[in-house]
Amino acid sequence: MTSHTTVTTPNSDQINDVAATNTAAANDAAADDSATADADNVDNGIELSTIFEPYFRPDANTIVCGALDEQKVDALAKAGVELVINLQPDDELSFDEAAAVKRAGMYYEQLPISGAADLKQLKVLAFDNILRQYHGKKVALHCGSGNRVGAVTALRAGWLRGRKMDTAMARGRSHGLSKLEDEVYNRLLVPR
Repeated sequence: MTSHTTVTTPNSDQINDVAATNTAAANDAAADDSATADADNVDNGIELSTIFEPYFRPDANTIVCGALDEQKVDALAKAGVELVINLQPDDELSFDEAAAVKRAGMYYEQLPISGAADLKQLKVLAFDNILRQYHGKKVALHCGSGNRVGAVTALRAGWLRGRKMDTAMARGRSHGLSKLEDEVYNRLLVPR
């Protein structure tokens, strides 16, 4: 008995698909390694993601987190943060945050946003002014959970930067927007 084996030779499209898949996987692995190395380099070896909960990192120069304490202020300073923007009102703070930040050698700005009622154009303009004033600096933005930071960031993107709804909302989510998402969406529907 003779057996026959059929050998199928891949065509050029199949070869290209496999090569593209392998290249994409290699690029993803390299990007993951690079991102880890970059975060270590950018933050002077401080692993901020293990210190802060919640923790958002929309880009290398922007950290979004929840409420601070003395140890977290020190970690931010060691990580090379130059500016802390606090969106919490004084009655939410458990220590003299301004003094702690200044002692640690960083700039400090406070723009109290208590909740949805404070998400007004004047607050967003003030937020934009702070970011412009410190353009290029490594910044830590915080409130209790990151939600208010995300809300004001989305509104800034939509109202002041002219971004489309999806882009503005995505920008807000990358900065911690969660519970205020419907409120921000409705505010973005109204032209400013």
